[in-house]
Amino acid sequence: MKEALIGRLVAGEETRVRAAYEAFEAQPVTETCRTDNRLPFGAEETTLAGEASATGVGTFERKRHPVLQFGPSAIPGWWIHRTDLAEQLDVKVSVRNVWTSARNIVLRAGSPHNYLRMVEHIVALRLGLGVDNVRLSIAGGDPPLFDRSSLDLVEAVQRARIVPTGRPARYVTVKEPVTIGGGRGDFVTLLPAEGDDRRLHLDVAIAWDTVVGQQRIQVDLTPETFIRGAGARTNATQSQYLMSKTIGKLFADVRNMGYTKDNILIHGKRGFITTPRPDFNLDNGKNCEPVWHRTMLDLVAAIALIDRGRFVGTVKSYRAGHTLDVRLMTLLYMLDLLEVLP
Repeated sequence: MKEALIGRLVAGEETRVRAAYEAFEAQPVTETCRTDNRLPFGAEETTLAGEASATGVGTFERKRHPVLQFGPSAIPGWWIHRTDLAEQLDVKVSVRNVWTSARNIVLRAGSPHNYLRMVEHIVALRLGLGVDNVRLSIAGGDPPLFDRSSLDLVEAVQRARIVPTGRPARYVTVKEPVTIGGGRGDFVTLLPAEGDDRRLHLDVAIAWDTVVGQQRIQVDLTPETFIRGAGARTNATQSQYLMSKTIGKLFADVRNMGYTKDNILIHGKRGFITTPRPDFNLDNGKNCEPVWHRTMLDLVAAIALIDRGRFVGTVKSYRAGHTLDVRLMTLLYMLDLLEVLP
């Protein structure tokens, strides 16, 4: 058995993490997508040339059709501008402004009303498309939901056009191997970038007690791999879907009124309730839409909350979710474990 490269354990029990690592390494790789390009997002910082928007049904209020607009930002970083609120500063997309990550990531700053929910599928584009400076404008805290997951957002950014600023891009990594362990056999490990390698290597596995079962992909983040993963829908068990449509309506954090059998992948113990996207079918007959969603729209989003630059290195994730991801990003700041690469 391969020895676990845990490095500095910032939270969790070492015996549990080592057991989880053994299960992770024993799980076969479902799909591999690598690149030889050691600088897939280029050496220059980027912004948007213009503005473009995307609209869909409200995630939490289905009767609304919120419009999310992407535009350039004169201030470095990603910023959320609530057009319906007066005298509120823009919310910086940063782990410093995470309000909660219990079921989805919510960013907030200033007034309790100055927030945006379920930001993960939006801010993942920061790293996934390699665009550094963006201002997001929306009249409300409820983002739009799409039948094609985040592809509508990708296309909005493409219409706005990513352009270089003329300044060098900033890349960051961890100073040493770092691991966080959770309480259900889950962990996330970050390994430093090597030499002049400016890739983000992702090795992500899920293991669920449904038809999804075990899935693991090893993929390098590039615009192409991200765009593929951006089409992977949010997934839910049949009981979770029924919860959101019944008693879940009483609770704000699970009131996913915009969910339909088209825009989420619903799975049960023995089979899929909705049809997985054929884009993620493999030659062996398996479909890996859930692990692509977990990788590109959940894990990459959490890493995008590192606002010091483009994070590079290696990430290993097993059975983890939003809470563990965000907790690790927070601890990287608290323990001063990030460094800017030359």
